[in-house]
Amino acid sequence: MKKKTSFVVRITFVLLILTALFLTGCNSKAASSSLPSTAKTYTIGIIQLAEHPALDAATEGFQTTLTEKLGDKVSFNLQNAQGEQTNCTTIVNKFVNDKVDLIMANATNAVKAAREATSKIPIVGTSVTDYVNSGLVTSNEKPGANVTGASDNNPVSVQVELLKQLCPDVEIIGIVICSAEENSRIQAEEAQEALEAEGYNVIIYTVADSNEIQTVVTKACTEVDAFYEPSDNLIASNVTTMSNITTAAGKPVICAEQSMCENGFLATYSISYYDLGCQAGLIAYDILVNGADPATTPIFTFDASNLTLFINEANAAELGIKIPETLK
Repeated sequence: MKKKTSFVVRITFVLLILTALFLTGCNSKAASSSLPSTAKTYTIGIIQLAEHPALDAATEGFQTTLTEKLGDKVSFNLQNAQGEQTNCTTIVNKFVNDKVDLIMANATNAVKAAREATSKIPIVGTSVTDYVNSGLVTSNEKPGANVTGASDNNPVSVQVELLKQLCPDVEIIGIVICSAEENSRIQAEEAQEALEAEGYNVIIYTVADSNEIQTVVTKACTEVDAFYEPSDNLIASNVTTMSNITTAAGKPVICAEQSMCENGFLATYSISYYDLGCQAGLIAYDILVNGADPATTPIFTFDASNLTLFINEANAAELGIKIPETLK
């Protein structure tokens, strides 16, 4: 009886071990299948056209979103082109040679450089107003190649209404843009059409670089009653320079983006560029982890309900502008 009991105990012990091993294997497989994103590491090249608060916020939102989702399985190579197109080309060519898994291009000219450098590596853009008219994609619904992303477009009509409420007596509007930024040209033409439809006269001025801003804006202040500024990267990087001139001349500036308002312009209805970067991050995650095809991934665009009113009260006071109760 003792020998038989001992044999049964040994058999039971072996069965318990086998059961434990089987369950461990099943749990391991289940864990690995439920977390496919952790099975691979990803390298993302980020090219940012220039350094200013809006683009910085978009980049931050992008990195934060992917880090939250992928943890230490994602790494970033962040490069700033300092507003130079030749730098964009150099940077994206390096990304292609390094065989990064995805390129995030922040601003229109950065996306263009990436698109010209590769047709194979997925490209996710952000801070681009119009992907179609910039020649980056075939359509917003089906981009058609290796480029998709998030758009910072917001309706010009809301900015025109803001101008009418804050500056009811102005008649001639100036728009100053960088001649090298196609994104700005598209916005300026859209704004001109919207403003002229409301009876304003519009003059578009161009600058080639920051050295021309003071001369051009000073001249413009003698010819216009107010300004509308789209999300031009050169102007966004030099808001203080332009604001000092326009404020001294008593010319209000309605702009398209929050940080431009905070740094010296009068008012805007703006999207959150941080949130825009987060949306680009979600698109990148879908491409990297879920195998989404950029060619069929729609361009993300905020609607008017996502816009927030910002008024620079200090600038309003300097200009002698009383903020209507409807905007408080």
